[in-house]
Amino acid sequence: MNTIITIGRQYGSGGREIGKKLADHYGIPFYDKELLKIAAKESGLCEDLFENYDEKPTTSFLYSLVMDPYALGYNAASFDMPLNQKVFLASFDAIKKVADAGACVIVGRCADYALKEYDNILNLFIHAPMEFKKKRIHDIYEVPMDRVKDAAAKTDKQRASYYNYYSSKKWGDFRSYHYSLDSSVLGIDGTVSLIEQIIALKESL
Repeated sequence: MNTIITIGRQYGSGGREIGKKLADHYGIPFYDKELLKIAAKESGLCEDLFENYDEKPTTSFLYSLVMDPYALGYNAASFDMPLNQKVFLASFDAIKKVADAGACVIVGRCADYALKEYDNILNLFIHAPMEFKKKRIHDIYEVPMDRVKDAAAKTDKQRASYYNYYSSKKWGDFRSYHYSLDSSVLGIDGTVSLIEQIIALKESL
């Protein structure tokens, strides 16, 4: 097993759970919020900053410029840039660091974009109808039923804004990923099994 799995996900679709089950199955590292600790340690920035900016939309004018400072080889501490920009680049550095160490599962945080030059990568997006997500959001995140739809819309909007802003792709668009999977069709475990089959085929090529 040498595939790096990145997972974009709708809130409540089970993307994180699917990622964790895959990591456990293959005995490889799983990174979600764990990346924040790594990025903070490597960059010397406060971990709270990463929590504050984690998959949140930004209005930094600098990053709306045509040139991408990351592509030019700058790192988080290389020049005077907005704080949110430093946090973002430090997160990118952390993603590359864990990917360079070997097979792993990375959830969210534009990991597919950060690792776009890697060949041993499988980029997934997990989504599901609201009826499937409602019970999960209520049970797992303890969101009152009458607020579930609003919570899902708000979280997904934040994730989309972050992804669309920092990457050159569109969050949730099937063209942005290798596979876009509806977790309600086969259920969580069935979706995990399907992905395992995809990985087996990919690694046999």
